[in-house]
Amino acid sequence: MTDRLKGKVAIITGGVAGIGLGIAECYIREGANVVLTANHNVEGGKKAVARFGDDRALFVQQDVSQEADWQKVIDATVSKFDKLDVLINNAGIGGDGKPIEDKPLTDWQKVIDINLTGNFLGMKAGINAMKETNHATGSIINVSSVAGLVGLPMAPDYSASKGGSRMLSRAVAASLARRGIKIRVNSVHPGWIDTNIVPEDAKKQIIQTIPAGHLGKPQDIGEICVYLGSDESQYAIGGEFTVDGGVRA
Repeated sequence: MTDRLKGKVAIITGGVAGIGLGIAECYIREGANVVLTANHNVEGGKKAVARFGDDRALFVQQDVSQEADWQKVIDATVSKFDKLDVLINNAGIGGDGKPIEDKPLTDWQKVIDINLTGNFLGMKAGINAMKETNHATGSIINVSSVAGLVGLPMAPDYSASKGGSRMLSRAVAASLARRGIKIRVNSVHPGWIDTNIVPEDAKKQIIQTIPAGHLGKPQDIGEICVYLGSDESQYAIGGEFTVDGGVRA
């Protein structure tokens, strides 16, 4: 199936590798134009634009924890594509695996700044852009994690940030709907996805815990994001979409 997102413009943070790139591939396939951001992987951004075509894709270097960078991304998006239909807050980092009693405040703050404050700043900028350029309509998708549903014992900072993203999504979704603003917000909760984040020597052990019997693919997250970005999901407001191969079933 194609053209489910034809004519739509989407910002995908962390969109040049891993899950973000999988989402971008699905969006390009379905006819969307995409603005991809990353803070450090500039070369990946250039490669993605070359692959998708500069008429369909744009890369902007961005630190999602900085409000000024969000304005830069919005300005570049509107300048090239005239509007914003979909915002996918995908950029994020993991914790360092330290017990909370050994964790420096600076390490905690970095995870919260990127994973949670980055979502807040993105939603704020995205909603305002949709109001200004798209008749106050659109879709915001926050890529949380199963760690936002069930705490990970050695990742208190990551779990807190992803749980915060989940509840932020629900609160803003309800607020927009109750005010009659046609911008819907939902969260997506990936389980184990086959990216560079998963250690190669741990994959066999991890797979044994997954009922589906294999790791997920970045495109598996991309497909649910296609649905949530399309007009098919008009009644999906404040939802939580778990994609984990049955681990939380």
